[in-house]
This record gives sequence, C-alpha cells and structure tokens, in this order.
Amino acid sequence: MPRACVTGLGVYIPSGRISADEIAQASALPLQVITEKLGLLQKPAADEQDHPTTMALHAARRALDESGIHAREIDVVISITEEYKEYPVWTSGINLAHELGAHNAYAFDVGQKCGTGVLALKLARDLIVADPHVRTVLVAGGYRNGDLIDYRDPNVRFMYNLAAGAGAAIIQADAPGHEILGSSIITDGALSRDVLVPVGGTKAPITVATLGDYRLTVTDPAGMKRRLGECSVRNFLQVIREAVTRSDAALSDIAYLALLHMKRSAHKEVLALLDLPPERSIYLEHHGHIGQVDQILSLMLAREAGRLHHNELAVLVAAGIGYVWNALCLRWHDPA
Repeated sequence: MPRACVTGLGVYIPSGRISADEIAQASALPLQVITEKLGLLQKPAADEQDHPTTMALHAARRALDESGIHAREIDVVISITEEYKEYPVWTSGINLAHELGAHNAYAFDVGQKCGTGVLALKLARDLIVADPHVRTVLVAGGYRNGDLIDYRDPNVRFMYNLAAGAGAAIIQADAPGHEILGSSIITDGALSRDVLVPVGGTKAPITVATLGDYRLTVTDPAGMKRRLGECSVRNFLQVIREAVTRSDAALSDIAYLALLHMKRSAHKEVLALLDLPPERSIYLEHHGHIGQVDQILSLMLAREAGRLHHNELAVLVAAGIGYVWNALCLRWHDPA
C-alpha cells in the first residue's frame, strides 16, 4: 500500500488587519471580552484583490515551490474553497487547476465548512491508496466568510473571529514528507440548520428587500449553545483519540496539536484534558479563524517556531458548523 505524504505546504495571509479594538467598537463589547474570552488580538482582512480562489492560487504556488514539483505533475486538485467565493454555482477547483497550470489533473470542490481542510487531506490519502493512477494531489482553498458577519448581531459572537486567507498542501505517494496517518470524523445533524445564510438559496431567493439578510445567522441560539455544551468537547476528544489510535500511537505521543481557533477557554480545556502543555499547540490569536485553513497555518507556524521535529506526531483538529468534528494525524518528516 502506498504511503501518502505531505511534501509541500503553503499559506497566503492578506496584508490588511482588523484589530480587536475595531471589533470591540463595532460590536459594542468590552475590549477585554474580545481579547480574553474570544481570544482575538487581530485578524487578517481581505482587500478588493483577495478573492478566495485567487488567495488559494497564491497558497498553492507556495506549496508547489516547497515540494519542488511542477503543476503539470498534479493528478488531482481538491478545492477546499468555501461556498462563499467569487461566483455562486461555480467549481473553484477547476478554475484553480487551470490558473495554476495543472492541466493533467482532474478537479473538484469539497465542502464540510471549517472541517473541509482536514477532510480533504484524508480524501487525498484515500485517493492515493485506492487509485494507482493518482500519485500527486493538491489540496488548496481560500476563505473569507468574515465578510458575512454582522458585529451588531450578538447571536454570531462566536464567529466574530472569522478572518481571511488561504492554505494549500501537496500530497504525494511514497515521497519523503509528512506521512498522513489515521483520522476520525463525527457529524451531528441535529445542528445542521442552526447556522446558515437565510437568503440566496431555493427556499428564500435573494431579493432587493432581503439583501441585508445575506449574512451568517443563528436560527436557534439557545438550542445550539445547549447542544454544543453537551457534546462539543467530548467530540473533540473522541476524534483525537480515535485518530491517534488508528495511527498506532498513544495520546502521550502527540508532539503538536494543530487546533482551529476557538475561544481561549475551550482551547485550554482541550489541551488540559489531553494532558498536553501549552507549548504543544499555538493559539491563533493574531490570525483568528480562517476556516479550513487553520490547521495548515498552525503547522507552518509550529515549523517556524521549531516545535516539530523528525518523526514526531502532529494531530490536526477541526470543527465546522453543521456540525462536524475532525482529527487527522501526521508523522512529521524533517529532511535535515
């Protein structure tokens, strides 16, 4: 069975920034709530050129440069770009492959909200294992769902951290790189309609009168809070444990936990319940939540900070509205 290894990583972070103070002013919340409870000091802000697929293209080129291969060697492009992108009813992966020069690849989009990045890495591994014609996969996508947040709506306070950026990974068969190991995914359909954009679909086509409703909203704030309180941390722990077990490892082997950005207390709680010290993760307080890009970004920050070494175990952890909890393990490879 071939090994699927990440041989190149890339991120693109827009140069613009929204400060915690600006969010506090827009939301009428105390600054301390933004910085301490929501865990946000600043976050990237897209400018008029930073469209999701354009940002994904920048990240993909950086991942290609790191892997040392040409785009024409890619067999499959998996786009993790969000539904909110340049155009509706549009396959961003096909455009990404074309603009990148991956003319020998087939392409498709995959969507699981903020779980999509981890899901796509699993799919890349599964494709390489199952199909002898697939040797190189690009996973890439951009995100700017922060555009859909109204800071005057207290029901979406937990999404004030939504930011902008893109991430990419090259996955190759039997190549020196970070080997993709076991994974685990949980979904909870009881929460499938709790967070959504209420207009613009077939149930409520967008009109001039409803333009202002084209934003992320929470349909049942109390019910969602109660349900997540019952299961969220438990599900995080379950997918992490299962992914580690399926990788023939133990929780004590975790050298780095690439967690999505979430409120500061939840981040600390997950680490504490896993008996992991704070230095085995990086809290993304300067980046916010870039959706499905968080795990790739976290890995790159860990590498820059010297927190990952050869043959160490990294666990990528995601959660997405809908609701989904994902974890996937990598065996880190240090060519030095």
